[in-house]
Amino acid sequence: MADIGAPNSFLQRLIGAAALDPAIYEEVEADSGALGQAMIVVVLASLSAGVGAVGFGGTITAAPVFAAVALMSWAAWALVTFEVGSRVMPTAETRVSLGQMLRTIGFAAAPGLISGLGFMPGLTRPVFIVSSVWMLVAMVVAVRHALDFRSTARAVGVCVVGWVLAIGIAALLGLVFSTAVS
Repeated sequence: MADIGAPNSFLQRLIGAAALDPAIYEEVEADSGALGQAMIVVVLASLSAGVGAVGFGGTITAAPVFAAVALMSWAAWALVTFEVGSRVMPTAETRVSLGQMLRTIGFAAAPGLISGLGFMPGLTRPVFIVSSVWMLVAMVVAVRHALDFRSTARAVGVCVVGWVLAIGIAALLGLVFSTAVS
């Protein structure tokens, strides 16, 4: 999808990231101006998760709380992944700034846009499972390119550690806020 000429549009990047196109991840890693776009993807995916999480039994007024939890979970995932990938498990080729990492993994949140469909009865759990796994796979692609890993297995290791910690944080936040929401 990406070409050597002009950069892709935001929509092309969004679609390419969701399609796991490595060229898109390389493009946003190199484009220091893409941080705003990446953060828009993260915020939209978090808002979508907030709406979709209503299907777990909340009311629509709880959607902003669910969205905030999703955003905080992504931030935790991003920071843990950056630390693990750049400091604990780097390779000799790894050269990454926080900005490069945030741009690539921000676009890896693109599959999370479907989580908003979870508000429909009977679809909540399947939609969240699909979007979570899809985001994890996109994160692996993003991390592999941002950290210049030759091994997908190393990228998987970095992402799984971050993902498990982020899910733990989300569960903890969910428990803390669930009594306030209900």
